[in-house]
Amino acid sequence: MASPETPGDESMERRSGAAGVSCSGTPTKLGPSGANVDSQLQDAVHLKTEGNKFYKEKKLRSAIGRYHRSLLILRSLDSDVTAAVKGFGPEAPVLTPGQEELLRNTQVDCYNNLAACLLQRQCVDYTRVQEYSLRVLQLRPDDIKALYRAGVATLELGDAQSAKQYLTQASKGQPNDTNVRRHLQRAEERLNTEYQKEKALYRGMFSSS
Repeated sequence: MASPETPGDESMERRSGAAGVSCSGTPTKLGPSGANVDSQLQDAVHLKTEGNKFYKEKKLRSAIGRYHRSLLILRSLDSDVTAAVKGFGPEAPVLTPGQEELLRNTQVDCYNNLAACLLQRQCVDYTRVQEYSLRVLQLRPDDIKALYRAGVATLELGDAQSAKQYLTQASKGQPNDTNVRRHLQRAEERLNTEYQKEKALYRGMFSSS
């Protein structure tokens, strides 16, 4: 369940309008004028593939770096991103349906794989895992891996109720997955503990009055 979709550093993707980097390391001018959309999409896919290779080799820092670079390229092509900063940078080029599909699939893979990498670190940043998983769910609400990781991160961040909802959805898609079932059980146990504490608190309040 923690593996990337297919088989570094962790700086966030930069603002739209910044120069991208091609696979060869050559800066790529982004924006609608003279932009080679197919070339940029292929650069992003290539970086994601390199990230998957590093992930398999347990080189998590390098894998994370490749996924972030891939997402940086995709930001300049994403109309949802550029619309939010309209007037402050170049507008995204109009994509064909095939290009749009490739962009979204690559984004989903990178965000899912980033979450997978972070979960394997000794000190897990659950806030970031939750953020990446929720970004996937915005694009694919039924993505099992994102539901699972969102559930795990949300549980660790103290929201057992929301975690149970994510993990319940994940269990419907993967009913025999032991990791999903284990964390779902943890969420239910946490909720039961919270409920018992709440009952005891109210019982104490009424008995004292």
